[in-house]
Amino acid sequence: MSLSIGIVGLPNVGKSTLFNALTKKGVPAENYPFCTIDPSVGIVAMPDFRLDKLSTMSNSAKKVPAVVEFVDIAGLVKGASQGEGLGNQFLTHIREVDAIAEVVRMFDDEDVHHVVGQVDPLSDIETIDLELVLADMQTAEKRLERVERDSKGGDKELVAERDVLRKIVPVLKLGKAARTVGLGAKEQLVAKGLHLLTMKPVLYILNRKSGTVNVDAEGGDRWHALKNFLDSSGAQYVVVDAGVESDLSDVHDDERADFRRELGVADDGLDALIKGGYHLLDLISFFTTGEDESRAWTIRRGSTAPDAGAAIHTDFRDKFIRAEVIHWDKLLEAGSWSRARDKGVLRTEGKEYVVEDGDVMEFLHN
Repeated sequence: MSLSIGIVGLPNVGKSTLFNALTKKGVPAENYPFCTIDPSVGIVAMPDFRLDKLSTMSNSAKKVPAVVEFVDIAGLVKGASQGEGLGNQFLTHIREVDAIAEVVRMFDDEDVHHVVGQVDPLSDIETIDLELVLADMQTAEKRLERVERDSKGGDKELVAERDVLRKIVPVLKLGKAARTVGLGAKEQLVAKGLHLLTMKPVLYILNRKSGTVNVDAEGGDRWHALKNFLDSSGAQYVVVDAGVESDLSDVHDDERADFRRELGVADDGLDALIKGGYHLLDLISFFTTGEDESRAWTIRRGSTAPDAGAAIHTDFRDKFIRAEVIHWDKLLEAGSWSRARDKGVLRTEGKEYVVEDGDVMEFLHN
């Protein structure tokens, strides 16, 4: 399945540096027919040591990881919802992605001008979020006006949409995101069809800069205000040094750890970002493995075996009979698929089986 995350942010927060670092980590597009070949789209492999081990075990000729599309979206400025700057382009592109990665500047640097003159991460978040809310409010109010009129005929779908909009519009008017509205499962499906920007999940990327004063390290009022917002809202976030990650992209794997230690950046921020996007959308991976290929497949958590099979081919869903399943670590213990079968540790699962993250599967269909 295609997974796209739009990178957004105010000017001079490190958005382009981050995107460039991600594209250096990119993979060829030809293995992923659903991906758009576009300079503003980076196709990045999901880091997964399990796939590496399975590929080695099977001596696979090819290893195909799960991927995430990162889309570099035009910079946002205050007034974007009214068409300021590249506002219309920004809003159009963000409607097309599955989730939003919001880059937040965490560093003071006199050589890098901040659009409002001072670095305040929480204020930056509020500026972006408010523009998205204002854009949604325009969309939702117009739609509600229309369905209030059209639903008088009793059409069940229009009535359901009207009722959802009646819940969402007042919340937007309070300056809050549509995703904060308490909606049931059926209402969530209706809301998804409205294509509202603030229904999309958000991952905040706290962008530090080596060699400067960083807001979190300083530990002052700016950091406490930001941390309180992140904690109280249950927001998901990762910490990245986009400049360091961009520089390290050109360093050989064997030397990268040493460079990280020298620069004081212990963790791979890009890996954390990619995994964070995966987690944000509640996605998991299952695997297929053999001599020809070992591959990770992306599915929604809670998918049944036939739905997982559809990620490979629709016949595996429509003509599903059963699946042979083993968790990746149990397969490694066995040493091969045939040994796992001989030992009786392969399981046969039917249509109701809910796939677990890390399952290795073979499908049987008519």
